[in-house]
Order: sequence, then C-alpha cells, then structure tokens
Amino acid sequence: MKSVLFSRFFILLPWMLIVIIMLDVDTRRPAPPLTPRPYFSPYAGGRGGARLPLRRGGPGRGREQLNESRPPPPPLPPEPPLPTIYAITPTYSRPVQKAELTRLANTFRQVAQLHWILVEDAAARSELVSRFLARAGLPSTHLHVPTPRRYKRPGLPRATEQRNAGLAWLRQRHGHQRAQPGVLFFADDDNTYSLELFQEMRTTRKVSVWPVGLVGGRRYERPLVENGKVVGWYTGWRADRPFAIDMAGFAVSLQVILSNPKAVFKRRGSQPGMQESDFLKQITTVEELEPKASNCTKVLVWHTRTEKVNLANEPKYHLDTVTIEV
Repeated sequence: MKSVLFSRFFILLPWMLIVIIMLDVDTRRPAPPLTPRPYFSPYAGGRGGARLPLRRGGPGRGREQLNESRPPPPPLPPEPPLPTIYAITPTYSRPVQKAELTRLANTFRQVAQLHWILVEDAAARSELVSRFLARAGLPSTHLHVPTPRRYKRPGLPRATEQRNAGLAWLRQRHGHQRAQPGVLFFADDDNTYSLELFQEMRTTRKVSVWPVGLVGGRRYERPLVENGKVVGWYTGWRADRPFAIDMAGFAVSLQVILSNPKAVFKRRGSQPGMQESDFLKQITTVEELEPKASNCTKVLVWHTRTEKVNLANEPKYHLDTVTIEV
C-alpha cells in the first residue's frame, strides 16, 4: 500500500513544481498601467445617434471653458446722486436757543446729504451760534439778517427776512451753474422731526405735503387726499386759506426755487398765518401737490415748542464766579 502511494506522489511531484514556478514568475511581473475608459452619457448624442464620450473632469470644467468663451457682462450704470436736502432754519437769541438747536442738530446728523442753512435774526453772527455750528459737524451755512423793528409787533408774521435770506443764498449758489438734485425744507428750530420725514421729502418732484402734529389747536392738521390728489384741508383755523398748511408741512424742489426767482415770503399785504399760502401760490397749485406720508395719514413732524423757561430766581447781582454758556 505504501509503495502505491509513493509511486503516485513521485508521479505528481514534477507537475506541482511546475505550477509553483509559474506562480512565482507571474507575481514578479510589473502590472500594466490602468487606462481610463471613456464614459458615455445616455443623454449626449452625436451624428446618427452615436454616443459621445464625456470627460470625467466633472461639470465644473465644462462651465469654466464656457465662461471663458463668453464676453464679460457690461458694467452697471452709475446710481443717480442722492438729492441734497437744504434745511432753512430761522433762529433768534433766547434762553432755550442752544437747547433747541442741539436737538435739531442731533436729528440732522442722522440724515444723509443734508445742508443746514441757519439764519440768525441779528445784525451780526453771534458767538454762541458760531461756536455751536463749528462743533456740530454738519455741512452748514451761517447767515444773519435782522428783522426791522416795525415788524416785531405781536400778531405780525415772523422770520420772513430770515427765510428770504436762505432763499437768496440758494439762488446765488446755484444760479450760475447746473443745479444738482435738491429739496428745500423750512425747518424751524422749535419742532420735532422723525427721520422718516426726510426719506419722504427727498423724492419731491415739485412741491410735496404731509400732516403736522400739535398745531392749530388740534392734535394734527393734514391735507385731505382722494385718489392720490389733495382735495381739501383738515384744519382748525381758517380752512378757506388757499394752502391751509403749516410751515413744517411742505417741501419744494430746488429746481422749482431756481425757476421762480421772484418767489419769496412777502411782508406787504401778508396776514398772520398766511405766509405759507402767499409763498406756495407763487410756485404751484393745489392740484399739483404731491401727498407724502402714506397719503397724508402719518404724522412725522410735531410743533412741540419748548416750554417757556422760568428764570424768576436768576440772580441779578451775586452772579456765579464763572461764565457758563447755556
């Protein structure tokens, strides 16, 4: 039995050696490099419906080559300049003057592209207002013109000469050059203004209007609007006025001011409370007015006025040892 097994082993031994040698040689042979196979998309067809191979670089490479072949987009047109708001503020010497101007300046600092025209009712510029404007950090113009004594009686219109001085400065500055877009607003120093009001008035094309709070013996006065047009006035005093509106209730385009060089606030023949109507009649009509503030349904300016100061205890002889500007 053993002899039979040994005889079969020796018969198979050469074949086993041959298999081992072949396997050893095959493992030592270098592997051939792998070649990428083209990828055929089922959605890309050539002529006759033949499939076209797509590169495996991903969709980004195709977009980059496509963008390189396209011309660059044209540059965007420059934005139109922001219209300048010119705020004319008449002011006069009184105990609360600096307090009023401080509140107004704090509002104006938050309004872009605003130029403050401050006009003193005085024969010369006061040191108080000059120092105040120098520290205010606002684009400003400091003017002065006194009100004639005969017009300082109670019941007569006030600040006429000061508003006209501001109008004259605007016309002189822009009269000999092409005026940039602008809006004129009469900003008395005893009012309170919402920042939203300046956004509303900046788009004025000719003359825009809006409500005013705490005026005329009422909580507010306003233009009455129907279908986007002013048709009347909600007011507590003389509703028969052509423009029954407060000085703080309208703005005028700078171009309108320059196109009407004779439009000013009148002294002769003007009655108290009629200054607004006398001025607006020279430049527009009620039908042309532009309602702002949600068709004149929002109050964005208030005729607050500072309370009259009580100085009964102010000393006349034993004064403080230092001088303090108030």
